[in-house]
Amino acid sequence: MTGLRYVYAICRPLGAPLQAQLTGVGGAPPALLPHHGLIAVVSTVPEADFCEEGLKAHLEDLDWLAATARAHQGVIDALTTVTTPLPLRLATVFRDDSAVRIMMEAREADFLRALDRLEGRVEWGVKVFTEPAPEPAEPAGKPDRPASGRDYLRRRRADARAHEEGLQAAEAFARSLHERLGAQAEDSRLHPPQSVALSGARGRNVLNAAYLVRRDRSEEFVELVDRTKDEAGRLRVELTGPWAAYSFSGLSEEEARYGVTAGERP
Repeated sequence: MTGLRYVYAICRPLGAPLQAQLTGVGGAPPALLPHHGLIAVVSTVPEADFCEEGLKAHLEDLDWLAATARAHQGVIDALTTVTTPLPLRLATVFRDDSAVRIMMEAREADFLRALDRLEGRVEWGVKVFTEPAPEPAEPAGKPDRPASGRDYLRRRRADARAHEEGLQAAEAFARSLHERLGAQAEDSRLHPPQSVALSGARGRNVLNAAYLVRRDRSEEFVELVDRTKDEAGRLRVELTGPWAAYSFSGLSEEEARYGVTAGERP
């Protein structure tokens, strides 16, 4: 079966070996492909699954995508324990080792600059959600109905005003929190709000941000997030990480999907 080279990340030579039992996408163990002072962390994947046509077909298979993403992230997480990786996006593939080395040669200076900037740093994610308002308790006996159409409209306007004021307060809290966390981080990124339909999370997402933080300052950063939870009231603050610095890698979407050598696309 014909295989392609799947690239998880670019890094410098590792100071410690990867876990012996580590497996990547499709169950294949990751390997280290050196080129000058860089290492590409790679494995072999079936061409039928990862050529353009195969990937288009798999986009409809959520189970396949989830399993691939978990395997990809597992390799990145393992790398993060032993080095500072420059993670590539899901499904970055090349025809063979030679094509991977051509990509590394073309972007060597860029990769080295990015690795210098990310050295000793990790990414933390912070999200803020509004909590859905509790349903009003149904009074005993006859339901509480407005006395007239005018009362009904007045109540609807009051409910809409309260909802709008609550949303404005949530957005103000999110802006303030982002400023405070940004001051403790070396860099930050605001991502689009998560779709409730896709994420399944409760409430409305009013902050979806990533922060680049030095490893040795991460404890302080986490403590700051924990303190803000006490100020959040009915808002829900979620912290994730530490992750490899996906949001700060500096790779464009084209590089992330195929590398920089468009002529080497499978």
